[in-house]
Amino acid sequence: MPSVDDVTVALATVNDPEINRPITELGMVKSVEVLADGAVRVGIFLTVAGCPMRPEITERVRSAVSALPGVASVEVELDVMDDEQRGALRASLRGHGEREIPFAQPGSLTRVYAIASGKGGVGKSSVTANLAVAMAQMGLTVGLVDADVYGHSIPRMLNALDAPTMVEGMIMPPQAYGVRVISMLPFKPGGVSQPVAFRGPMLHRALQQFLADVWWGDLDILLLDLPPGTGDVAISTAQLLPNAEIVVVTTPQPAAADVAVRAGTLAEQTHQKVAGVVENMSSFPCPHCGEPIDLFGFGGGALVAETIARQLGTDVPLLGQIPFDVRLREGGDSGVPLVLSHPDADASVALLEIARTLGTRPRGLAGLSLGISPAGRP
Repeated sequence: MPSVDDVTVALATVNDPEINRPITELGMVKSVEVLADGAVRVGIFLTVAGCPMRPEITERVRSAVSALPGVASVEVELDVMDDEQRGALRASLRGHGEREIPFAQPGSLTRVYAIASGKGGVGKSSVTANLAVAMAQMGLTVGLVDADVYGHSIPRMLNALDAPTMVEGMIMPPQAYGVRVISMLPFKPGGVSQPVAFRGPMLHRALQQFLADVWWGDLDILLLDLPPGTGDVAISTAQLLPNAEIVVVTTPQPAAADVAVRAGTLAEQTHQKVAGVVENMSSFPCPHCGEPIDLFGFGGGALVAETIARQLGTDVPLLGQIPFDVRLREGGDSGVPLVLSHPDADASVALLEIARTLGTRPRGLAGLSLGISPAGRP
């Protein structure tokens, strides 16, 4: 028959689904009782009464304790943290600092990519959603900010429609396919059809809240799906996340490429780095003869990369060319990204290669201020 200590050790292997840390470290274990007949009762504190992770937490606890030798049954009793406990939880996760953006701090090792486009309709959000999921499938910890406040589409594309959990003013983002997602959608009482009527300062504050008030944890990668163009959100991103690197999405059409260049050359004014260019809706083989079909033109991605590189005076690679595939759009409508539903599709292969290129770059301190200075002469 297991002891109370044995059960506690088993509970230490149970991670909270939202915070991804052991429930024993988070103060979520209320009580453990082992009865003579091998029955085990475990009391668990939830952060809030309406916690959407209630069933998953219960199942994880029951599964971990049931695996112990001698356990006949497991009963999980749920309770709710009081204000003091929630305050302690927030302090353990975020410290006592207020409205601090962790990714803007000198010691942050999170790679931040702002996915931009010159205009709408190039598949930027579809590319962003699939890259996020592909990176998560690689074992990376990924966060995704739907920074297109007016035209947010990421929640539907990832089926991340659950409202975030609020803990003492800290926002716990919903997760989908291993990606932590925040969007404007859950903050609109009228739902998806309600328009957002924000001017510049309000857009800035919304983005700041997404970055500072959301508990992201220790991310390897943070992606931001920017609105098209070079407006308020693009400028606010540069101000709030000066280390963010820009990834420009375009289509092969030269006319679209001309517009996309502006999304990249904005980096000259914001002092950001352009990580590269992605060409979406590239040529695909004819289903009858196999010859490539350039449905949306040819060469736009290479043209954008070359033009931005020439203007910025730095290397700007063409990260990849994603063939046109109607299933990429269908996956966005159904909430199942193409890289999951059809991982062997040519478009998925291209997306996975781009994800590897961006996701496997080392999380190092190169270029970051270490807060040290040379000693003065005696």
